[in-house]
Amino acid sequence: MSNSVKSHARVVVIGGGIAGCSTLYHLTQLGWTDVALVERDELTSGSTWHAAAQVTQFGGNQTMIGLKRHSIDLYRELAADEDFPFYYDITGGMRTAYTQDHIDTYQHYIGMAKSMGVEMEYISPKEIKERHPLLTTDKMLGAWWDPLDGYIDPSGITLALARKARLAGASVYRSNPVEGITKKGSRYGTGEFIVHTKNGDITCEKVVNATGYRVNEVGNMLGVEHPVTSMEHMYFLTDNIPELEALDFQVPIIRDPLDDFYSRQEKNGLLVGVYEQACKTFGMDGIDPAFTKDLCPPDLDRCLENMEGIFERLPALQNAGIHTTINGPITYTIDGMPLIGKIPGIENAYCAIGLRAGIGEGGGHGKILADLIVHGECEWDAWCLDPRRFTQYANTEHTCLKAIEDYQNEFHYHLPHEHRPASRLARTTPLYPVLDQLDVAWGVVNGWERSLFFKPTPDFEDEHSYRFTSTKDVVAKEIEALTTNVGLMEVSGFNRFSIQGEGATEFLDSITCSNIPKKVGKISLCYLLNEHGHVLTEATLAKLDEEHYWYGSAAAAEWHDLDWLNTHKPDSVTITEMAASHTILVVAGPKSRDLLQSLSPRCDWSKAGFPWLNVKEMTLGHAKVMAMTVSFSGELAYELHVPNEQLYLVWKLLNEAGTAFNLSHFGLYATESMRMEKGYLHWKADLIYERNPMETGLDFFVKMDKPDFIGKKALQAQLEKGNQKQLVTLVIDCDLAPAHSGDSIYHGETLSGTVTSGAYGHRVNKNIAYAFVEPQLSEVGTEVKVEILGEKYPAVVTEAGLYDPKNELVRG
Repeated sequence: MSNSVKSHARVVVIGGGIAGCSTLYHLTQLGWTDVALVERDELTSGSTWHAAAQVTQFGGNQTMIGLKRHSIDLYRELAADEDFPFYYDITGGMRTAYTQDHIDTYQHYIGMAKSMGVEMEYISPKEIKERHPLLTTDKMLGAWWDPLDGYIDPSGITLALARKARLAGASVYRSNPVEGITKKGSRYGTGEFIVHTKNGDITCEKVVNATGYRVNEVGNMLGVEHPVTSMEHMYFLTDNIPELEALDFQVPIIRDPLDDFYSRQEKNGLLVGVYEQACKTFGMDGIDPAFTKDLCPPDLDRCLENMEGIFERLPALQNAGIHTTINGPITYTIDGMPLIGKIPGIENAYCAIGLRAGIGEGGGHGKILADLIVHGECEWDAWCLDPRRFTQYANTEHTCLKAIEDYQNEFHYHLPHEHRPASRLARTTPLYPVLDQLDVAWGVVNGWERSLFFKPTPDFEDEHSYRFTSTKDVVAKEIEALTTNVGLMEVSGFNRFSIQGEGATEFLDSITCSNIPKKVGKISLCYLLNEHGHVLTEATLAKLDEEHYWYGSAAAAEWHDLDWLNTHKPDSVTITEMAASHTILVVAGPKSRDLLQSLSPRCDWSKAGFPWLNVKEMTLGHAKVMAMTVSFSGELAYELHVPNEQLYLVWKLLNEAGTAFNLSHFGLYATESMRMEKGYLHWKADLIYERNPMETGLDFFVKMDKPDFIGKKALQAQLEKGNQKQLVTLVIDCDLAPAHSGDSIYHGETLSGTVTSGAYGHRVNKNIAYAFVEPQLSEVGTEVKVEILGEKYPAVVTEAGLYDPKNELVRG
């Protein structure tokens, strides 16, 4: 075989679209020039070439805003290269509003963008008409205006990234399909990969799947099924429109949630894209190998339901001819966000896939992935993009249903606590039908159905809003009942590993900056850091026996934590996943001990016999449970870890015995409120790898006198420099709404911080938020302002743990 490719490379990137070329470019910018890209055909021959190629600053969270702004800055720089010119026009763009929810959503995102240094604004219908004279503003309440919205030559920017990468020393191999991938050693080993291509084998340390709509052809070579599917998407181009020709400026981009379309100027005509409800998937039964730089047959009939409204919104279209229709595949994931980062379960394998808006975001995607490959983290916590946020439930059919739902809601952004209906019941416990009969409002955590609250009447609607709603009063009553008597909650899908074997103690001690439990029967809350000394994850460790521990963490952290543990554990230690075999029942409130004791005549639930932060196997009736004296509510509470085969039995016993103690039920909303009152932090909201544990207020849990732990040296260096930010608790004088993640904090007129979590504390009757602020503002009593839905409200820094600060209740 003729071997026309280099035999070795540090990284091989598979796929020559925007994702692959951006990743290659950014690797070279970080000094990794011994890298190669292989493409089955020509560069940009997948979805890249036919993209509508709009580039916006809009992002659903701060990470997305940061990566999009990076894309814009990079694209401006490359477009200014006189040696390789391509078009990039910044026209501004707007997202129209027709309801108060639209306005609230836009105001929240505008405020969130400010803390990322991105300025946008909300404009009136009059301003909309001035900026886009062809647009009819009937029913419009306003719009979100992005001054840097624009569009770009998709092939031009992709080829420019590849060109710069080659100039820096990277290799690019076109017309060279990958035929297989071999990994030396175990999946979690550091062994190299051999990428088998048509023109020869390349041995590499790391491999990247950036193959667009052919993602699972390469995924299968690595033994994985990625939760990515493709949707056909259509836009059309019109003939010249006299009304446009008469203007001396380009009209801005429109994105409209009423008729589900976007539009931008294309020369003297319009490009109009439609997100039709009668949408269609692509490639579910495989993709023809000859489908390259190709399109699906046009089918505007699918869009007829939308077209009437679009033509009323843009009357000039009624007299314009359509000269071209583009119908091509674009990729979607379960939540509409890309998969950028480590491929679950395979060391040194990465992906940049599921790029619904690849051109607009591609510069930032490549930056984040290159940072993760080279440094292990990037400047923004990228969990919202991490491939490990979806676990075993995320099969192709599940992904397909969610992709359709997301496509149909392209410009209908998620409201707080909104859990949409597609692909539900993917993971349930045996209690689901029992709880459902109690009129539970359900949400989803890592695919698991989890109770949010219990409806007061069967027809009660949980309004989804950035503002306080009637659900607030329902949650208040759940908390009041619990704090007066005793409450019961199912916690489905809690991440749980059994870790045991020779060296388990030494292994766990080496990966946490905290003290692990020393005695059998004890529990410790521990924090794991990454190599940079930043917060990686939070874990509850329960010591069941010598060299045998239970490790518990957030449900969403299941594959994230498993990757980390498997990468660092010795061969003598085994890890058994238990999230699907056991479920937690939380019993909380002042009568919780009495209720449990009434079911356990031969067990001692007393404070002396079963104190706080202990674990014991206990009997309830004729059921065995692993009980832990821990509390996320701040009340006297017990976690009962129950094998699923006895879950209904334990539930029934508790409810029957509970009538004597006025037992009630509570859900996730109540828990969220109570944890805010206690100063307890939420993984990937307050606990992020952008910050070290001291900045996050975890000083008590950091034991710098330990001989060593992962991240200790880097943390020491950061401590010498001092904290750059500090997590604080705020009480906000606002009755309209809670603070939301990303809301901006001001000290005077200076932007000085960002909210990480917010909720109303019903036991202390205060509107509470956590936020990272400038360290000089962290002193208790400091007055600041929090911007909520476009208005600034007074707030004051207060002590963490507003409710029972001495922990007298949890100690019982």
